[in-house]
Amino acid sequence: MSDNFTPATEAVSSTGDKTEELAAAGVPPEYWSWLRHMGVGALVVKMGIVFSEMSAQRTVATMPVEGNTQVAGILHGGAHVVLAETLGSFAASIHAGPGRHALGIEVGATHHRGAASGLVTGTATAIQLGGTLAVHEVVMTDEQGRRLSTARITNLIRDNG
Repeated sequence: MSDNFTPATEAVSSTGDKTEELAAAGVPPEYWSWLRHMGVGALVVKMGIVFSEMSAQRTVATMPVEGNTQVAGILHGGAHVVLAETLGSFAASIHAGPGRHALGIEVGATHHRGAASGLVTGTATAIQLGGTLAVHEVVMTDEQGRRLSTARITNLIRDNG
């Protein structure tokens, strides 16, 4: 990915199946039947987010700094929040399970240091997994393991329909 202005290639078959998009984003095959018609979302694709682990308790993904920078040449603060919300929302959705869905109701972040290159890793860890709320702490680190930012996301768990 070189920039965020070039449209991403849609990995969608004529039937609306986004399995190729899910595979490219690192989504484990056990979630493909659930997500095959939704995919991971256009913003996740544009930001270059790739999952390496997915569960309600812990979800991990990487995102490149390149293409996601602000005018000073470092990773945009909003990009940190996009990664955090993506990880927390997927983890909460997995926790919600079939017939339910997660709705983000609060996200906040503290930025500790900048990153000008490489990959950022985000790790969402469950703080609370309840019947109506799921709360995750998301820590973003650079390739040297240094903490770049810390976020917290709260999702409301609702029944479909």
